[in-house]
Amino acid sequence: GVGGHCIAVDPWFIVDSAPDDTPLIQAARDVNDGRPARIADAVRAAAGERRNVCCLGLAYKADIDDLRESASVAVVELLADDGFDVSVVEPHIGKLPKPLAGRTNVRLVDLDQGLGKNDVVVLLTDHRAFRELDGVRLANKTVIDTRGAWRSNRA
Repeated sequence: GVGGHCIAVDPWFIVDSAPDDTPLIQAARDVNDGRPARIADAVRAAAGERRNVCCLGLAYKADIDDLRESASVAVVELLADDGFDVSVVEPHIGKLPKPLAGRTNVRLVDLDQGLGKNDVVVLLTDHRAFRELDGVRLANKTVIDTRGAWRSNRA
């Protein structure tokens, strides 16, 4: 998905001013808007009966603290709404954003806590700390790599 404030908001001014000339922008937006639901569906399918999930990253891109318009936040919201107990690891923030704050089934934790208690791990933002994660730490876990960060160095 796309994220960040300008990417998610600004193209709609172009679409509104020239709807017949912007079908590609509209189609791309539709694909990106549906991405959080597709990721949540993949997590549900992979988790089966397990209800504890660790989501790595909330920022809209790697190694920043900007969560505006982040598809990752939407994924966590969908999982929480579906009754999952979600441990969120986001090393660039000190507290959960408003859409997630106050939910009893969503907690901001460090990487050790997140990986320690959860059998399902979802990479949502490919922060350096996550890209460089030793594959041994993910052994015997169900891993959903939405960023393709681990494809080349994982079996």
